Amino acid sequence: MARYKPLRLAVATLAAALAPALALSPTALSAPARATEHAPSEAERALLHSHELWGTIDVCSPRDQPDVVGVRGSMPGNGQAEDKMYMSFRLQYLARDKRWLNLASSASSGWEPVGSGASARQGGTSFDLKPAAGKPPATLRGVVDFQWRYGRTVLDATAVPTTAGHKSLAGADPAGYSAATCAIG
Repeated sequence: MARYKPLRLAVATLAAALAPALALSPTALSAPARATEHAPSEAERALLHSHELWGTIDVCSPRDQPDVVGVRGSMPGNGQAEDKMYMSFRLQYLARDKRWLNLASSASSGWEPVGSGASARQGGTSFDLKPAAGKPPATLRGVVDFQWRYGRTVLDATAVPTTAGHKSLAGADPAGYSAATCAIG
């Protein structure tokens, strides 16, 4: 069963967040973060390459939610009911040099619990943006960070950028919407 916890985050004026003076740094998404230095087991590799591990834009400024971007993620369970799963959602913008940069610190949800490790879970959040008048639209994407934890110990972690073609079990507007990016402004 999927759990959708709507969390609306207000983000500062989009133009201010895109200003070069902020000197935002790019986020590396290449290798998954590891809690330990051991070689990943077959089960861990399967977890990090599961078709149930994804992120998507499920809201992109629809008529009834102007300037709102929704990011949703799905993560597979590791089969351990005592383990807990967490997601964190953030926004990035496409800079002029074609690099993806974090939008702003306020464009991150922080870690949200999504349930037990017994089975796959979905979660999501929405960001309210304030585009600056007269500026060209900004191309945004989401990044979903995932953690599997036992108590305070992080067992496994990874991050994925948003992609299209996923089925959100709740929150998509319009129903069934799934995209890799969203233009706001």
